[in-house]
Amino acid sequence: MTVNADSTQRRKLATKPFAKADRIFFGVARAAAYSSFVIIALILIFLIGRAIPAFQTQGIIDFAFGSTWDASASPQKFQLGPMLWGSVLISLIGVVIAIPLSISIAYFIEFMAPKVLAKAVTTIVDLLAAIPSIVLGLWGAFVFSPIAAGWAKMLNQSFGWIPIFDNPEQNFLRSPFIAGIVVAVMIVPIIASITREIFSKMDRDIINAALALGGNRESTLRKVILPTASGGIVGGILLGLGRALGETVAVLYVLNISFDINWGQVLQARGGSVASMIISKFGEANPSEISALMAAGLVLFMFTLVINSIASYIVAKAQPWRK
Repeated sequence: MTVNADSTQRRKLATKPFAKADRIFFGVARAAAYSSFVIIALILIFLIGRAIPAFQTQGIIDFAFGSTWDASASPQKFQLGPMLWGSVLISLIGVVIAIPLSISIAYFIEFMAPKVLAKAVTTIVDLLAAIPSIVLGLWGAFVFSPIAAGWAKMLNQSFGWIPIFDNPEQNFLRSPFIAGIVVAVMIVPIIASITREIFSKMDRDIINAALALGGNRESTLRKVILPTASGGIVGGILLGLGRALGETVAVLYVLNISFDINWGQVLQARGGSVASMIISKFGEANPSEISALMAAGLVLFMFTLVINSIASYIVAKAQPWRK
């Protein structure tokens, strides 16, 4: 008991800021940490204040799940349902595409590539995360969309009997499928970075033991690495999902905004997302519609905040050095 008490006291003394410079540093760091909570609270208060008129006239349930957005009607109708579902649909497509790519990149960096190559790949992945969304949107609209439309056409020809790949209009441009791929490109660096960090903290003795017992790389990944790192990977996926839900310009450039709800026909040229709808309508909106757009932003903000909070908790619990 005495040894434990002494070690605890030494840790407290080691972390206590005695010098003036240390006290200043601790104060600045504490203020920076608390400022994030203050900024989030201020954003939330602002959005709530601007969104209240829309919620009062439309009703919260009708606003979130209705399917009509018409500023010229009398009375005006502002309902977010198709865009909210479109955000979920595009994000799910992006996540489904990004998961295997991200895990493969992280596995290659940590377990296969030489150190020099691993550093180069890590730098490239980090640079991909820094590309502005407007640049990716322009690339998606003018370079990638024609290529992806060809892929969509092949999917329709081969699997058109499956409802999600049905496209009677045979127009394969500006679809949720293309938007989902562009979103996947944007979230791969997030998921890959977190997965790589989790892989780097794993006990290599467990992996070496699996290989020594006759396992190959595939079985070791499937039966040892992924189950051990599953919590952190899930957290990274949820963080990527939070980024995907809030994407604006890139989705706007590669998708037709339509309030005709698209339940899952990913190859059809109609859909939308909350963020892209807000940016497309804000410039010409009247005061009532601006309030409705603020309410849409509030719904998306809360949805993303909940997902990111869950993801951060899962990632923190999965980090072995914090246990």
